[in-house]
Amino acid sequence: MLELEHGFRVVDVATRLPPADGTGVPSVPTITADRLEREMHQAGITGSVVFPPALPETSYLAPNNGVARRSVDRPFVAFARINGTETPGRTTTDRLRNAVSGREDHHTSPSDVEKFAYDDRFHGFVLDPAVDGYPDEDVLAALEDVGLPVIVRGGVDAPPETLAETILDRSFPVVVGRFGGHPLNRELMDEMIDLLDEYDDCYLETSFVRYREQLERAVLEHPDRVFFGSGAPACHPNVAVMEILTLDVSEDMLRRAFSKNACRVIDALAPEADAWN
Repeated sequence: MLELEHGFRVVDVATRLPPADGTGVPSVPTITADRLEREMHQAGITGSVVFPPALPETSYLAPNNGVARRSVDRPFVAFARINGTETPGRTTTDRLRNAVSGREDHHTSPSDVEKFAYDDRFHGFVLDPAVDGYPDEDVLAALEDVGLPVIVRGGVDAPPETLAETILDRSFPVVVGRFGGHPLNRELMDEMIDLLDEYDDCYLETSFVRYREQLERAVLEHPDRVFFGSGAPACHPNVAVMEILTLDVSEDMLRRAFSKNACRVIDALAPEADAWN
């Protein structure tokens, strides 16, 4: 695809970087770090948050370290993927399961959170509740202690109401992926936008949000709370950038969504961190 010429500084908070050995991951296209870097350059994206794809019942230690290793000397900001033992829900079965479920070797522990947080290769965390469940109270407390941002995939299997009950009231920034309505659920997206009035440290990222009405509503009503996310490699970043460029909002609001908002929360994306440019 041709390089985009848009004049905005753009940073991306939603990019998955599959394993370097070429092992296929369901629903994630195979892509090398070099090719991903080229595609980001084509789209005019100066920095990208990258993290490994979600895999059930898997320790993320090796995938996280692999992403961090391949981020060196590239415009990539590595986030560590985490998982948990908790199942949200109010039924007796849900409560019983959580009461008896213990943390196994592949689950993220509080010490894992501390190790990732104080390793200068990582700048935040990523959680996919639909695949990995929710962290237990000890892990959530560790996340609060370190205070780094957490990107949480939202959707029909991790709806806004559940996110509010489990994670949004914590003292670390939470970036809800896909407007909380994946796949293409407008009602859930609107519910998530409504929740921005209640949670001051909650933000939304735009990957796979294909509806102009919800995108424009969020940017207009909460201009400081929307982050650009491409969803690469499943979506080419050129396409994702063009979807934002065509919104009927001011240039100042575009600048906020494309970079200023994310840079306030994720220091490594700030212009002064562009050592690779």
